[in-house]
Amino acid sequence: ARAEGFAIDDLTPIGELAAAALGPGYIFRAEPKRVSLYCAECAGSPMIDILLGTQTDGAEGRVRSGVTTIADLERQCRSRNEGCRITGLGVAPAVGWVSRYPRPSGDGSTAAIILDGQLLTVRIIAGGSGTSSEVMERLLPVIRTRVIGQ
Repeated sequence: ARAEGFAIDDLTPIGELAAAALGPGYIFRAEPKRVSLYCAECAGSPMIDILLGTQTDGAEGRVRSGVTTIADLERQCRSRNEGCRITGLGVAPAVGWVSRYPRPSGDGSTAAIILDGQLLTVRIIAGGSGTSSEVMERLLPVIRTRVIGQ
C-alpha cells in the first residue's frame, strides 16, 4: 500500500538535484519546506521557488472528480491575467496543473501538485518570453521522480 502524501516531506535534497537538472550557473538554497534557485547568467535570469505545504480546502477532490476542470481553473486565472493558460499535468497519483502567464518584464509559470492534502508549488519568474516554461519542463522530471515518487 502507498503511504499518504508525497514520497518525501523534506525538500532539502531537491536543491542539488534541481540545480543539476537546470544546468550550469544555478545556485540554490534548500530548506525542508522550500528550495529557491537562481541563475543570474542564464537567459532571462530565472528565479524559482519550490514550496511544500498543505491544501485542505477540497480542491484536490474537486479536480480529481472533474467537478473543477482545467478549463475552470484557466477561467479563474484569466480573470486575473488575460494571457494566462493552464494545462493539466500527468502526475498520478497526484493531481496537478501548470499555469503560464505573461508578466510586464517576462513570463511566469506555476505548477500546483496536490496529493493527499499535501501541496507542492513550483513558481518560476523570468525575463524573456518562454523562459519560465522551459525551466519548468527541465524541473518536472525531478519533481515526478523524487517528490511524487512516480
